[in-house]
Amino acid sequence: LDRVEADDDALREELINATDKRIFAMGEALRKGWTVEKVAELCSWDAFFVRKIANIVKMEKRLASEPMTRELMKEAKSMGFADATIAAFTGKEEMAIRSMRKDFGIIPVYKMVDTCAAEFDAKTPYFYSTYGNSSEMKRDPSKKSIVIIGGGPIRIGQGIEFDYSCVHSVMALQKEGYNAVIINNNPETVSTDFDISDRLYFEPLTLEDVLNVIEAEDAEGVICQYGGQTSVNLAMDIEKAMAGTKTKVLGTSPDMMDVAEDRRRFSKLMDELDIKQPDSGTGYSFEEARDIAERIGYPVLVRPSYVLGGRAMEIVYSTEELKTYVETAVKVSRHHPILIDKYLTSAIELDVDLLCDGTDVFVGGIMEHVEFAGVHSGDATMVLPPFNLSDAVIEKVLETSRKVALALNISGLMNLQLAIKDEEVWMIEANPRSSRTVPFISKATGIPLAKISTQIMLGKTLKEAGLGSGYKTLDHYAIKASVFPFLKLPGVDSILTPEMKSTGEVMGIDEDFYTAYYKAEVAAGTKLPKEGGIYITVSGEDKEKILPAAKSLHEMGFEIYATKGTASYLREHDVPSTTVFKLQDGQGINGLSLMREGKIGMIINTPSLKSGAIRDGYTMRRLAVELEIPIMTTVQGALMAVGAIKVGREQ
Repeated sequence: LDRVEADDDALREELINATDKRIFAMGEALRKGWTVEKVAELCSWDAFFVRKIANIVKMEKRLASEPMTRELMKEAKSMGFADATIAAFTGKEEMAIRSMRKDFGIIPVYKMVDTCAAEFDAKTPYFYSTYGNSSEMKRDPSKKSIVIIGGGPIRIGQGIEFDYSCVHSVMALQKEGYNAVIINNNPETVSTDFDISDRLYFEPLTLEDVLNVIEAEDAEGVICQYGGQTSVNLAMDIEKAMAGTKTKVLGTSPDMMDVAEDRRRFSKLMDELDIKQPDSGTGYSFEEARDIAERIGYPVLVRPSYVLGGRAMEIVYSTEELKTYVETAVKVSRHHPILIDKYLTSAIELDVDLLCDGTDVFVGGIMEHVEFAGVHSGDATMVLPPFNLSDAVIEKVLETSRKVALALNISGLMNLQLAIKDEEVWMIEANPRSSRTVPFISKATGIPLAKISTQIMLGKTLKEAGLGSGYKTLDHYAIKASVFPFLKLPGVDSILTPEMKSTGEVMGIDEDFYTAYYKAEVAAGTKLPKEGGIYITVSGEDKEKILPAAKSLHEMGFEIYATKGTASYLREHDVPSTTVFKLQDGQGINGLSLMREGKIGMIINTPSLKSGAIRDGYTMRRLAVELEIPIMTTVQGALMAVGAIKVGREQ
């Protein structure tokens, strides 16, 4: 049970009015000597359940005070105490506890999940671990096993896209004659269907549980590239723990994975390869972070180290905002620094997915983000192949991709995130694993990247897989649009940031660019208007760029409404428009009223580059979500929407 820092009054409040911390508060109260009856009364729980938590607290005290014996270890493991937890209470290392436990002969057994609720004899190869006497897992020693580590529970940032790669890897392993074994504790995925893998373990994706399965399976190898950040973070520890055994981490070496993940090592490599990177630094306190940000120059992108889904990532425009970020969003410490990067304003972001076998590099696809750099790749609308880049820039991108893949000695898949500004290629990050764009690119190109990646890990070359070095060009467009849960989350701002918010994605394919985009928007549930009013409010620097979109809308017969500055600019350039006032101006018609009256069919709102302006438009964006009015927050998005509206009107 996690510790909770709280005084008696705060604990009492937590027990009476529950939040997600209540169970930990109960443990804390019992540690302080509160009686089971008192805790049960405050929680309105039956004392039977509180006693179960009291048993855990008692075991914690025993582990901290008694010498470790076989009986104590057996009892703690039977209660579900992890090796790492026992290590924390006994003041030892996790690996020391692991080897002591194995010396005591205390190892988990695997029981089959009874999928028929004891009505029939179940024969599904689903297993869970327990500290019992007999194991129900039977393996054929004549077939070699390879373990794939899955992506764990689906949450924003770690989605079903990683599961796709796991399933394709299983298929490739089985075709090569191996037993494909999956460890994944998420029943709501395809990789955990009964007929996918040879054996499936519903186990937490912790080092202890993964090592237990590897040993029970006597596995030849472990694949860490397909479970997103969760599995990559385990690679170094698995390699260390399995040193001296036959089990190898397949694919890119964990040390090279660490070069890609570790900021200092990666920056050094980029310097050696002569690849541009935004200026950056690592701050271990607010003062350090402030000094770095002032040296680099605002705006900066700040985030905690080692996260997936861009959690707690923000673009910061001033020292005051940085202070607020450090005080509210993250706990900065020696162990948890924050990373600070120069933010490249108005840069085009790209996602590149490639295969490498150490000699050849095959680029499966280059996806261009419609939104500027700074929107999370999981949220961005993406276009395959790129639609705004010159051949010279694409050649630079391919050259950069080849250099990095060979320098990291990638074996299997790699994803690169690049930014293009003034025809120059900037490196944002390299992910030595399957990314969330792999399924999309595989479907759009017909090349099963994850299957071929698995073949490479097993020793095949790209030439043997029929690819060799190269880049897949397309004669059609495939456009990815994201699906967002804003309607179900009251109060959440719909502006896209570096923190991922989408919960799904769709694909539109067509030979015509705007038709592909129209299909993607329809699939994502966006209701593009065919007539009515369009509300335009853009920042000063975007007025000129938005003019072509406004002209096209006017020519199609849409009524244009715009805020004061935008309306004047449009009228000066022969686009009739009605001036709309802000709510706080208290005069004339305001945008929110027009939206409620059903006169607005689409909004084009590009906030200026400071957080205040982003906040100002919040009320309007939130109302748009609730009224299901499409809202475009970038010029590029607006131009594409106008093209899609033309297509929609012709259908």
